[in-house]
Amino acid sequence: MIFNSFQFLWLFPIIFAGYYLIGSLAKKRLWRKADNILLLVISYVLYMQHRPDFALVLLGVTAITYFAALIIERKQAYGKKKYIIFCGALLALLPLLVFKYTGFISSVFTDLTGMGGPVGLNWAIPLGISFFTLQAVAYLFDVYYQRVKAEHDWWDYMLFVSFFPQILAGPISRAADLLPQIKAQREFNYDKAVEGMKWLLWGMFMKVVMADRLGIYVDSVLDNYIYNTGASCLVASFGYTFQIYGDFAGYSFMAMGVGKLMGFDLINNFRRPCLAVSVSDFWRRWHISFSSWLKYFVYIPLGGSRCSKPRNYLNLLLTFFVSGAWHGANWTYIVWGTMHGVFLIIEKILGLHKYENRHWWVIVPRIIITFILVTSTRVFFRMPSIDDAWNCIVRIFTEFGSLPVKFNRDSIYALLSIGVVLIVDIYMEIKPTAKVMMSSKYTVVRWATYLILAVSIVMFGVLDSGQFIYVKF
Repeated sequence: MIFNSFQFLWLFPIIFAGYYLIGSLAKKRLWRKADNILLLVISYVLYMQHRPDFALVLLGVTAITYFAALIIERKQAYGKKKYIIFCGALLALLPLLVFKYTGFISSVFTDLTGMGGPVGLNWAIPLGISFFTLQAVAYLFDVYYQRVKAEHDWWDYMLFVSFFPQILAGPISRAADLLPQIKAQREFNYDKAVEGMKWLLWGMFMKVVMADRLGIYVDSVLDNYIYNTGASCLVASFGYTFQIYGDFAGYSFMAMGVGKLMGFDLINNFRRPCLAVSVSDFWRRWHISFSSWLKYFVYIPLGGSRCSKPRNYLNLLLTFFVSGAWHGANWTYIVWGTMHGVFLIIEKILGLHKYENRHWWVIVPRIIITFILVTSTRVFFRMPSIDDAWNCIVRIFTEFGSLPVKFNRDSIYALLSIGVVLIVDIYMEIKPTAKVMMSSKYTVVRWATYLILAVSIVMFGVLDSGQFIYVKF
């Protein structure tokens, strides 16, 4: 279910009411099982809206990791866990590898040998496969390393992998965080529901007012960069950084909001990444659940920082190579990930990854430099090929020209929305424990803020049920 669709507006209230109605009617001893089964059915029904047959992939990944974890738990004393974890992880990852990377591997093979390879399945990638696969594989490794016990309740584990607010684009929840909440008895909590509605409202604003408005300009320029000046390409590149922030963070905040309304606390995936003072700091703020996954399941197993400096630099590079490859079967994503790895290595060599200075005249330049570096990688992330990305960058430096001033409705709304988001982010960065206007102690201020955001969404938002960017990954 797409959070910014009209279907969500009429369907979710029904889900919400039915969910808590069952809780009020069921006996206490049956309530936890009843609400989990309901959530499981809802999650699968919503997932099957796109293509019902893809639910078999979701079910297959769930079954493989569930039974593999049980076998690992039973083999603790026999020293054979490594074979089970290898086979289980490989089988769980196999659908992702087949659907997402067959075509890419085939094209590389063809380029190297001149011989044809298997036809790719990029056109039929199951929605959310990257996210629910990583979540299931992370659970398997957590059982292997004895961070959590294997889950014996099949239905609870099915819900853990398929929970509908997060299945399409995260956050990637860890078993230690989400499974206890699934197993706990949940009742309606007014304060949590109010907080959930606030996250929903703010996430919707970021998606439909900022991200989707920016997308109109960004797509028109970068999809036709050869017909635009370098200045327009530069502005569109910066605009894309804000677009993808609003789009992805907007989804994550709405997922958090829906989760809280259903009684769950999902991880906050974003912490003001546009204010990062280094690329290292950026990855502590951007897609936090995925950064954590890379750290625990790629970087640390490679050796992390507990090794020689050259080996540590190689570990960083390999980790972000994996990050790029995870995002898509295209050299552009691999270049994007590798660039981040190179930036992190340079920061470590120069000692810039450790940050303690709190003077604004140091912070502001570092924020600007980091923003420019991240935006330079986004050009590769956004463009369909390396040639297009490179030609776009060359155009910025060689045919800058002048920026066509088009203060139309889309540009004005986009600029105003960026300003609102930045003001909120800067305020929360300066006073992280402070309450923003949606949480003001003054009732008039709170409700005025709710009303302004709601009106902005209706009047200025792009209400076309446009898909979220990260769903395709």
